[in-house]
Amino acid sequence: MKLDKPLQHINKHNNFIYLTLALVMLLISASLVQVLRDNVIEYVMQGIIILIFIICFVSLQFDRKWTHFLRGLVVVWIGAITAQHAFDINEMSILMLALTFVFFYGTFQSLVRQILFTGQIDTNKLIGSLALFLLLGLMWAVAYLFLLELDPQAFNGLQAIKWEDNFSNSAYFSFVTLTTLGYGDISPVTPIAKTLVYLESIVGVFYMAVVVSSLVSSKLERKPNE
Repeated sequence: MKLDKPLQHINKHNNFIYLTLALVMLLISASLVQVLRDNVIEYVMQGIIILIFIICFVSLQFDRKWTHFLRGLVVVWIGAITAQHAFDINEMSILMLALTFVFFYGTFQSLVRQILFTGQIDTNKLIGSLALFLLLGLMWAVAYLFLLELDPQAFNGLQAIKWEDNFSNSAYFSFVTLTTLGYGDISPVTPIAKTLVYLESIVGVFYMAVVVSSLVSSKLERKPNE
């Protein structure tokens, strides 16, 4: 397979770089697939997520806990996709959304163990800290989509449509919130939605403080050895 050669070059010195590129590719692709027909978007998004699965698995294979976690998740994911297409069960789309959140959360946990406050900060870990930030935004984006499935009136400016079609819009709102930009074109309406939004803003600010402190402490530890 053509994908094999790039994956063979992934090692402990560049694995976070590949992971970050995969997440950026997910965000860009989610925007691009909106120009396709509705019945194509679902399959394109599933294909992209599967590709992200593969890259993440290879990139983080050095974390045994995460590897076992992902193997189990893949089995459930394949079963959900099979059931959705075989029996045409609408509720399976909600399960797919939940599995996507679990995947992002598990990846985030694995990265935290390998990056923050563990040894010296190099280029690979620095880019990995960007992957952590992207995963935070993606987790909240999925949370917003899940809330829309339960309450279509939870947000102004965010329509309650199929989550595959709405992923890009939700990700946009999530990162605008995470960076505390607050353009105002999308806004929470219900109390639960408002709570999710301000919690994401708090986490975004706190994460920046953690990253800066981690970089500074790493720099101070390296000085005596230079």
